[in-house]
Amino acid sequence: MLTEVTALRYVTPLREGGSMPGLIEADDRRLYVLKWCGAAQGRKALIAEVLAGELGRGLGLPVPELVLLDLDPVLARSEPEVQIQDQMRASGGANLGMAFVSGALNFDPLCFDVDPELAGQVLWFDALIGNVDRSWRNPNMLMAAGGLRLIDHGATLIFHHHWPGAAGWIPRRYDAGDHALLRAAPDLKAADAELAPRAAAALEAALEAVPDVWLTDEPGFEGPEALRAAYRAQLTARLAGPRDWLPEVAR
Repeated sequence: MLTEVTALRYVTPLREGGSMPGLIEADDRRLYVLKWCGAAQGRKALIAEVLAGELGRGLGLPVPELVLLDLDPVLARSEPEVQIQDQMRASGGANLGMAFVSGALNFDPLCFDVDPELAGQVLWFDALIGNVDRSWRNPNMLMAAGGLRLIDHGATLIFHHHWPGAAGWIPRRYDAGDHALLRAAPDLKAADAELAPRAAAALEAALEAVPDVWLTDEPGFEGPEALRAAYRAQLTARLAGPRDWLPEVAR
């Protein structure tokens, strides 16, 4: 389960993202980037953030810590911009917080080196979850003290936007043509050997981390456990092999 914290102070909006996440100080006196439950992308973006992010963390990838962040809409009074006020007021209750990475720079594949082993693991992970948001144009990675950080996984697991056709996603090959780490000569063969045997346990822990409140009232499912089972079945089938969804990458 995710650690639960409470928002104490709204610091500032972060205008790079489409949902305009906010920087929040919580009651543990740490700063978090808050992803709003009331944003236009809806709760499925938050499900994808948690499921993909915790899966990545379980595989040993450098995903910043995720928390369940409780927000009192009264904090909207400290934000002068009406659009952001409205989003805050619509986001009372459970939101997603990602630990703020101080001093981080946006990743630029022309400026930063990543070793082939880590690059292969990130590419393998992105192929598994169908991450369409790791291109050189918009890499959704940071460079900070200690190295690379992987962020923003709300656009992954796109099958959950149309459950009746979800099975068609399982064997779909991942298009890595403009992936941000291709220049690093990613070692996919080594990544597959390392990560595939550990993925089932990491997936189970990631599923348990998704809050029930975001898994309720999904059409066609009786409740959170039924929906968790559907996510489990999708990703387990994708992992089972042959893993033809892995891209072909020249080394």
